[in-house]
Amino acid sequence: MTARNISRFWEWGRKIICVGRNYADHAKELNNALPTEPILFLKPPSAYVTEGSPILVPFYSSNLHHEVELGVVIGKGGTAISQSNAMDHVAGYALCLDMTARDIQEDCKSKGLPWTLAKAFNTSCPISEFIPKERIPDPGNVTLWLKVNDQLRQNGCTAQMIFSIPFLISYISKIITLEEGDLILTGTPKGVSAVQEHDELQAGIEDVITMNFKVNRKNQ
Repeated sequence: MTARNISRFWEWGRKIICVGRNYADHAKELNNALPTEPILFLKPPSAYVTEGSPILVPFYSSNLHHEVELGVVIGKGGTAISQSNAMDHVAGYALCLDMTARDIQEDCKSKGLPWTLAKAFNTSCPISEFIPKERIPDPGNVTLWLKVNDQLRQNGCTAQMIFSIPFLISYISKIITLEEGDLILTGTPKGVSAVQEHDELQAGIEDVITMNFKVNRKNQ
């Protein structure tokens, strides 16, 4: 097998593993209880969208929310990875958005159903270009921000995460084997809000990267 280019992980990576409610202030703003262990859900690779292509509001949703997150790109797979060795499995990072059909999520939660329709639709995971590991020497202390039409909506630091990146890698790998090219979304700080068709989203990691996306609506 030819060597795969980790800097284009979204073209061949097999799964996106997301962590919900990993910032206390975000859990509180949605009136959710603080988790005692990570809350996990999945997105398929078809959720990826890169700059130059739009975020599409699902035809069945009227309340799409942005959630800016630090994504961790796995460079070396493993099962039951120890926290002490977890960062050896990281190839780099990506700035990500976990686009969430909030109205559908609330409906699913009220019925005790999975969140798939709310979280896993096409274009639900906008990502930046790959960020080499050395550009973020301390992923546990970086500032993430997001603007909608030049208005700041989210601004938070990964130091506020309930569960650290090494803990998440270890925890997830005990349940789901991590593979090269996998992406872990580590949760979002407070400030999530709805976006509308034609909105322009700009997000960034302080002093590292910015990205821009436009919102369109997908017709059925």
